[in-house]
Order: sequence, then C-alpha cells, then structure tokens
Amino acid sequence: MEGKKRQFGSRWGFILSAVGSAVGMANVWGFPAKMGANGGGAFLVAYLIFVALFSAVGLSAEYAIGRRAKTGTLGAYKEAWATRGKTMGKAGGLLGTLPLAGSLCIAIGYAVIIAYVLKAFFSSITGELMHVDTGAWFEGFSGADMSVVPFHIIVVVGAALTLLLGAKSIERSNKVMMPVFFVVFLILAVRVAFLPGAAKGYQFMFTFRWEALKDPMVWVWAMGQAFFSLSVTGSGMIVYGAYLDEKADVVKMAVRTAVLDTVAALVAALVIIPACFAYGLNVGAGPSLLFVTLPKILQDIPLGRLFAIFLYTAMVFAGISSLQNMFEAVGESVENRFPKVNRKLALLLVSAICLGVGLFMEPIHKWGPWMDIVSIYIIPIGATLGAISWFWIMKKDQLLGEINKGVAKPHGKLWYNVGRWAYVLCALILCAVALIKKVAF
Repeated sequence: MEGKKRQFGSRWGFILSAVGSAVGMANVWGFPAKMGANGGGAFLVAYLIFVALFSAVGLSAEYAIGRRAKTGTLGAYKEAWATRGKTMGKAGGLLGTLPLAGSLCIAIGYAVIIAYVLKAFFSSITGELMHVDTGAWFEGFSGADMSVVPFHIIVVVGAALTLLLGAKSIERSNKVMMPVFFVVFLILAVRVAFLPGAAKGYQFMFTFRWEALKDPMVWVWAMGQAFFSLSVTGSGMIVYGAYLDEKADVVKMAVRTAVLDTVAALVAALVIIPACFAYGLNVGAGPSLLFVTLPKILQDIPLGRLFAIFLYTAMVFAGISSLQNMFEAVGESVENRFPKVNRKLALLLVSAICLGVGLFMEPIHKWGPWMDIVSIYIIPIGATLGAISWFWIMKKDQLLGEINKGVAKPHGKLWYNVGRWAYVLCALILCAVALIKKVAF
C-alpha cells in the first residue's frame, strides 16, 4: 500500500476505526444477553475490570506489535518471534496463520448476520416488519438455504469497497458510521426510557448483587465478553496498529478505544434490557433478540417504523465497520505474504472466499454451529497465542521499546508483568474453559 494510505489521518480517525472494529454484535446482543444471564450489575463490575486490564496491556500490545512490524498478523508474529532468532521468526510467521484464519472464519459468519440485519432494514423501509408475525418472519428466511443472497452480496461488496483506499477509506467511512451508531442508539435509549416498566430494567442493570460475583462463571463470561468486545483476538487490531504513526501513545489510544467501546455496549444495553423488561421478554435471546424480540416492541410503539429504520441503520453500520477489520486483517496479510498480489486482488480474493463459503451458511442451523466452532476453538486459541507471543516469546526490551514510543512517562516493569502474568493467565483460562466446556463466548 502506498505511504499516504498506510497511516490514519488523525488520532480520532484511528480510534473511531478501532471502535468500529470492536463495536458489533458482541455489543448489541452479546453484552445485554450476558449481562441479563449473569447478575446484571455484578456482571458489569467484572466486565469493567477486565476491559481496563485488556485494553491497557492486551490491546495496546497488539497496536504496538503492528506498528513495529508495519504490517498485519503474519508479519507481526514473525517479527515478534524473530527477536529470539531467525528460525523462531519463521515459526512465528507460520503460527500467525491460526489467528488470521480466525479473522477470516468469523468474517464468513459475520457477513451472514449482517445480511439478516440488512434484510430487516429493508423490511423496515417498506413497512413489512410492522405487520408480520416476527417469529414466523425470521424463521422464514433464517431457516432457508440461499435466503438472503442479494443482501449478502451487498454486505460483502460494500465492506470491500470501503477498504480500497486503505487506512484513508477505513477512517473516512468510520467517521460517518460510528457517530451515526452512537446518535441512533442514544435516540432509541431515550425512547425506551418512556416505556412503562422500563425502570425495572435500569434497576437490574445497576443494582450490584455482590453475591453473584461468588460464581466463577460470572467472571469467566465477563472475561470472554471483554476479550471479544475489544477484538483482542491476536489478529484484527494488529493491522490497525500497523497504520499508527511513531509518535502515537499506544496505551492511551487503546484505553480511549476501550472507553468508547464500553459506552457503545452500555448504550445498547440501555435500549435492549429496559425494553425487554417493559414487555416481559427474554433479554438473553441471542440473534432472535434483533429479529423477533425488538421488532415486536417496535410494532407496539408510536413511530415504531421510524425507530426500526434507526435501529437497523445503526446495526448495519456497526456490522460493516467490524467486517472491515476482518477483511483488512486477511487482505493485508495476503499482500504481505505475496508481494505480487495488489490490494484490489487481495480484497477480491477475501470477498470471494467470504461470500462463496458464506452462502452455504445462510440458514441459522448452519450458521450457529459454524460460529460455535470459530468461537470455541479458533478465536480463543488465537487470542492465547497472541498473548503468549507478545509477553513470553518477544524480548521484553523490544516490546517495551515500542510501547514507550510517544509516551510522556515510560511504562516499565509493572506494565510488563501485568501483561505477562494477569493478561496471559486470563487468555489461558478463557481458552481452557472454551475447549473443556465447549462454551462459545
């Protein structure tokens, strides 16, 4: 990629793009659902602790590794491991293919669910969504083969087109999509606040039932949500770090990304949890929350069609911004590994694979198992490999040297040991729970 396309034009452009990658389904239905199933306010406390930890050390390390390598996943692993020798560097480059495969596999499934969202958006525009039995409507297309092909094509092609000019186009699109996402969800949150019974939802969210924290799985679910909400998966955020300038304070950038990502999750929860309490609906309904539960509520309120358009506009933007990062991570690594492949061809290859495989994943009964495999096996293992690579394989002075570029007060032993022991331990626990209990976070 040409030099002028290699870097983001501004720090806030970078942060909005990183937040765009992090904000997605994990925020909009994952966070409220896990909060609803794990003690409400108690889950929130545990989640905030892990977000603080993972952003300060894990996310900042991924930004730093990417910036140091000036490339994405494959090159970053090679560089990190090469601090221990040339042979180790080759091994690291090969190891990086697993977390990179995770980015591609989750992109395949993610594109399907965004196609569902885009269908819901068009059904809101036409008014169809306001008159149907939402359960039958959702089952009608989510249970059939090749049911959302036109929307699927629009999603994949749209994501690829927003990436053609590299960091420049990623930044420009997210400067539009992310503010729209926040504004729309704030509008929806205000509307939901006036629903009778919504107060019970707020009470549930912000009443801290400390006894719930005695349950280890509350902590594990909060940990998993924090990992995936921040996209600390050993792959995606590395490539955005590669587009950071040398003077950027990566720890500060990571913390700012985490703050906005957490605000997005809370705003989504302020829409979904009070609305579900107001109507006596299950807040932990998963994908059907977006396509069955919320449309039922929207059918019942004044200007419901308008609010449905708002909701699905925000969701399309959140989904596309996340898909951008997955495409970018894979496409950039293809460019890096095969120098004769230009950016357009790399994005075409990624899009073709995503769409070609994804078309067979459109029915929810195929999409669910696919995403379970990705979430149980590939993503947790990739996140763990990344954590170990940065804090146990890469030489300490090399990592700290990159972390401390652009900082007013250098990070040292404390930052490194928190990453080496607390962050890596969390990654190992998450991976072990996922593999042993077959839990999809």
